[in-house]
Amino acid sequence: MKIAFAGKGGVGKTSLCAWVADWLARSGKNVWLVDADTALSLGQASGLDADALPEPLVLRGDLVRERIHEGGFLNLNPEVGDLPEELAVDVPLGGEPLPGVKPGRKRLIVMGAVTNAGGGCACDANALLKALLAHIVMDRDEWVLVDLEAGVEHLGRGTVAHVDGLVVVSEPSMRSLRTGAEVGRMAADLGLVNQVLVLNRYTAGEPPLLEGLPQWRMTVPVLEGLAERQMTDASVLGLPESDKLDGLARTLLERLAH
Repeated sequence: MKIAFAGKGGVGKTSLCAWVADWLARSGKNVWLVDADTALSLGQASGLDADALPEPLVLRGDLVRERIHEGGFLNLNPEVGDLPEELAVDVPLGGEPLPGVKPGRKRLIVMGAVTNAGGGCACDANALLKALLAHIVMDRDEWVLVDLEAGVEHLGRGTVAHVDGLVVVSEPSMRSLRTGAEVGRMAADLGLVNQVLVLNRYTAGEPPLLEGLPQWRMTVPVLEGLAERQMTDASVLGLPESDKLDGLARTLLERLAH
């Protein structure tokens, strides 16, 4: 299953992506984690030290030149089938595997933001990013979770067609919800209608009726364990609320699978 996480910056989509990935791996599934956000924080949120993170693909000028300008010609459909294994790093589990389960493997690829940038090196790097992301989403028969900076429209229509579900993450605020509604609307325009809205740091209240906002909704309460830790530790795993988060991940995936 291929799932994208999107929403306004700072709403907790990276944390949610890390929680879901860890539950999957502890349930015996192999998972590819793709960090396609400019913040590039998915690795640290998943428990990796900063010095263990790979260099983002968007900064790998050597690979851009090798694949996009192979033979001196501009190639916007480069061969990338070997790159996931070359670029990925293994990510540790955030807790014990489920009883009687052989844990799966979590692997992280740090890409940087996929945009519609035009011109110069940014365009070349973006072509490589899009080609690699398309390969992972379309050709890999494994779980793939993509942490996006913006909405899925930057992935391209062909890649979006192979995304199984979109998780729109929002805070319970009008600005954040409006961004979520726009993300949902544009994804639906591309044919991705299997969407879930997750309201993070939710306390009370009913979301407004905004066109494009996913109708199926879940909430994540304020997590005291995360609040106490986040000033000293970048990881969001292994919290006192882990059992509650495991249940949330399971319910979210069951909903997207229907």
